[in-house]
Amino acid sequence: MTELIGWVSSLILLATLTGQNWKQWRSDSVAGVSKWLWIGQTAASIGFTSYSVLLGNWVFIATNALLLVNGLVGFVVVHRRAKRARSV
Repeated sequence: MTELIGWVSSLILLATLTGQNWKQWRSDSVAGVSKWLWIGQTAASIGFTSYSVLLGNWVFIATNALLLVNGLVGFVVVHRRAKRARSV
């Protein structure tokens, strides 16, 4: 039961953040979205993934590794949208 709570919570968190990335991807504007949000999430995810590996907790390893990917994708989307906006 404990593992199930962890996995379900992980899926909810990942769905929420993936939804934000998808919304940014579809939008032409990144107004109000800071690249530092994604840089911070990426840095924290690297630390949390490392910590999770050291603990050997697969729920946290998977969640934090996927959050790391999500953070990198978010950063790339914001960076590209901002670059496009500057060139117009």
